[in-house]
Amino acid sequence: MFAIVRTGGKQYRVAAGDKIVVEKLEGEAGSSISLTDILLAGEGSDLQSVEGLTVSAEIVAQAKADKVIVFKKRRRHNYRRKNGHRQNHTILKITAIGAQEEKKKPAKAKKADAAPAPAEAPAAEA
Repeated sequence: MFAIVRTGGKQYRVAAGDKIVVEKLEGEAGSSISLTDILLAGEGSDLQSVEGLTVSAEIVAQAKADKVIVFKKRRRHNYRRKNGHRQNHTILKITAIGAQEEKKKPAKAKKADAAPAPAEAPAAEA
């Protein structure tokens, strides 16, 4: 099964077991996150409804991309500026694609009637 998810203003085609590099997301390495902005889902050429569908992923690492050099120059004006930039990104491993699991509240233990109600005494006839 595959899904098209949107995160960080970009779209990614993912399947279970894939690793993708996305814009920085909050979280520590090893923690799980859920991607809920799903645009399309299906298996092969069959498409499925995306209502309530989520993609579960695990954060593999928080890293930085390669350095990009920004060089500005204006001819004949003795103007040169050199700057570097490294974008932060997150490496995700897709663990599952499936329906959103509703969190069930733990069932409260109902107290059984341990002590039976006192029996009413028969009314004395006078």
